[in-house]
Amino acid sequence: MSKVQNIEKYKSVEPTVVTIGTFDGVHIGHQKIVKRLINTGKLEGLKSVILTFFPHPRMVLQKDSNIKLINTIDERSDILDKLGLDYLLIKKFTKAFSRLSAEDFVKQILVDKLNAKKVIIGYDHRFGRNRNADINDLKTYGEIYEFEVEEISVEDIDDVAVSSTKIRHALNEGDIAKANSFLGYHFMLNGIVVKGKGLGRTLKYPTANIYIDQDYKLIPKRGSYVVNSKIGDKLFFGMMNVGVNPTVNGEKETIEVHFFDLNKDIYNQTIQINLLERIRDEQKFESIEALQAQLQKDKKTALQYIDNYNA
Repeated sequence: MSKVQNIEKYKSVEPTVVTIGTFDGVHIGHQKIVKRLINTGKLEGLKSVILTFFPHPRMVLQKDSNIKLINTIDERSDILDKLGLDYLLIKKFTKAFSRLSAEDFVKQILVDKLNAKKVIIGYDHRFGRNRNADINDLKTYGEIYEFEVEEISVEDIDDVAVSSTKIRHALNEGDIAKANSFLGYHFMLNGIVVKGKGLGRTLKYPTANIYIDQDYKLIPKRGSYVVNSKIGDKLFFGMMNVGVNPTVNGEKETIEVHFFDLNKDIYNQTIQINLLERIRDEQKFESIEALQAQLQKDKKTALQYIDNYNA
């Protein structure tokens, strides 16, 4: 897959089939649409293209928006790449772009930049300044500029919307199993390993402290989770804590992973943490000894899950 982040300098010489959307999560509902896009491209000799926007329009148009996304833009790109998409075009969303008229958007972006011969779009898609144009307008422009418009049904679009809502809700509730079932893959956190306060080592559970630079990334409910991560060419399992370490009066939320059987320095490495299952909520213990005892129980729970996972 080719990822294009500067659409202003891009112009497709090949005819394309295009769909437009945020595709946050690239969950099973999204995947159905993406596969339809890719298959259409193969059948009709067109390159498959997703046009997406970043930052998310609400981040730009609603300054007080605290929207959190299931994926970072790089995570979204990696998942789409694995699905077999030909091109991902990331259009920088600005207030100026939001004021572009519907016809200018069609002519300047879909026709001149993307060379679109077919657009696959939701029945409820709206575009242009103030989102005042709909799919019927797009079909009219298609007749003018010689591209076909294929409608995604109400059932498929509703499935996408419901899935996204359920995934965000599940993550906020700590229900990783449900979130993963809608995603069709394990929810992930990508970040760089940084030095922490050394509390884990004191507790005999040394941890990798994960720093995530993208503040719009949705972090699941505080608590402990079973996780894995590919480090080098090997898959390591472990348990992760999201929280403020209330037993030692912590204040700043951290993401810490204790890997089982990892005996090497991974400071400053960027790693992907895949969340497999939830162990428990964050708790404040009466003493460090009580916390250590709970960590032993957590490890036992995690290892039991991993045994079944690998079976």
